[in-house]
Amino acid sequence: MKLVYVFDAYCGWSHGFSPTLTEITRRHPDLPVEVVSGGLFTGARRVPIREFGYVQGANAKIAELTGAEFGPAYERLIADGSFVMDSEAAARGISALRAAAPERAAELAAALQRAFYVDGLSLSEAATYHAVAEEAGLSAEAVAAAFTGPDAAAQARADFRRAARYGVQGFPTLLAVDGDRVTVLAVGHATAAAVEAALGAA
Repeated sequence: MKLVYVFDAYCGWSHGFSPTLTEITRRHPDLPVEVVSGGLFTGARRVPIREFGYVQGANAKIAELTGAEFGPAYERLIADGSFVMDSEAAARGISALRAAAPERAAELAAALQRAFYVDGLSLSEAATYHAVAEEAGLSAEAVAAAFTGPDAAAQARADFRRAARYGVQGFPTLLAVDGDRVTVLAVGHATAAAVEAALGAA
């Protein structure tokens, strides 16, 4: 059995779920975790953040329920409403990081979300992946180069297709996959205890 974590790096609820996923992976170090990008802001949804009027209200709710941090640098980044959340770019970045250290995919996904929601770094910039990789002790130059390469773009598209095949409609979604059997462990907000109970039932 393995865990499949379907998230979007530009999803605040995914950011809030990071501590839960971190705790589950700590409790089950031998359980493989695959991270799949879901593609929340693509196509017609790739527009300036001002068009999503609910963002700051949603962030306040996420912080209240999960304790997630939304840093001053992030608030400055989105303050004028012009910032565009591009999930295809973020998925390319996840692919580049994942390729560098696949066994650390969950940790790197959380680090990337901190880079945006705490440090206010755009997930469309190669420099962001350079910084995240360097902090994680990976080859920063290789990860930044991979972000702009064709393999990462292909993997991003493959991630979106995989999320659709699993029938995921909300982010984050945590799945337990055992052969052809797929069990939903959590969607949106969930505590580690709740996930643990669902995992035991699976």
